[in-house]
Amino acid sequence: MPTSRLTIGEVARRTGVATSALRFYEQRGLIVSERTDSGQRRYRPDTIRRVSFVLTAQRIGLSLDDIANALAALPSRRTPSRRDWSRVAATWLPLLDQRINGLQQLRSRLDALCVNLS
Repeated sequence: MPTSRLTIGEVARRTGVATSALRFYEQRGLIVSERTDSGQRRYRPDTIRRVSFVLTAQRIGLSLDDIANALAALPSRRTPSRRDWSRVAATWLPLLDQRINGLQQLRSRLDALCVNLS
């Protein structure tokens, strides 16, 4: 196993994600690890970017299934390039625009309700 692999603790520290969440992400197929002879997880350095991508997608409101489908479109035998990430992220822009529009409409209704209660 190459020495450039990261422990679960290193990935957790660098991403701010709990080790239990990393294990859960791995169980869901969002990230992958290799195992040492003693069974310890080791992650490729590009796992940091994948975890950051998962966190961003969750903040947008995407389900883990949607995130897993998007990550499945990335190359698995090499580190995804900026172009790869941009292609995946672009598929979410219409959804993000739709959610922003919905939140703006909700805010307008809330403002109208507050005016009517005054």
